[in-house]
Amino acid sequence: MHAAQVQGNKAPGREAARRATGFTLLELLVVIVIIGLLAAYVGPKYFAQLGKSEVTIAKAQIEAFEKSLDTYRLDVGRYPSAEEGLAALLAAPASAGAKWNGPYLKKGVPPDPWGRAYQYRSPGSKGEFEILSLGKDGQPGGSGEDADISSQ
Repeated sequence: MHAAQVQGNKAPGREAARRATGFTLLELLVVIVIIGLLAAYVGPKYFAQLGKSEVTIAKAQIEAFEKSLDTYRLDVGRYPSAEEGLAALLAAPASAGAKWNGPYLKKGVPPDPWGRAYQYRSPGSKGEFEILSLGKDGQPGGSGEDADISSQ
């Protein structure tokens, strides 16, 4: 009889322990609401930084193009024409002759951070050449995140 009493005493203890583990629906809802509030606070700040980093990447790529174009000019004696474009940094155009000493870019001409080709103008609006990305919106002009990014 003593063994039956011991087993009888253990059974209610196990049942109480089983109920004590786990979360109630209310506790889960509170945690989900807290996570949602944190995401609502942090999300916009994160995506704002992401937009700034794309502009920074575009400026860095344009600067690398400018350096490559300057090296091209030292070798050939002029900047590539608008028709030759940035492709002249990768393969010798017929007009460059034997002076071309490239390729001037290691991995080709990458697209801008938004997946569009950079525009090359020669002569540029304020100098001998201009390299332009139309920014996030892909349209000329704009302001803020949508502004054009130019070498000039």
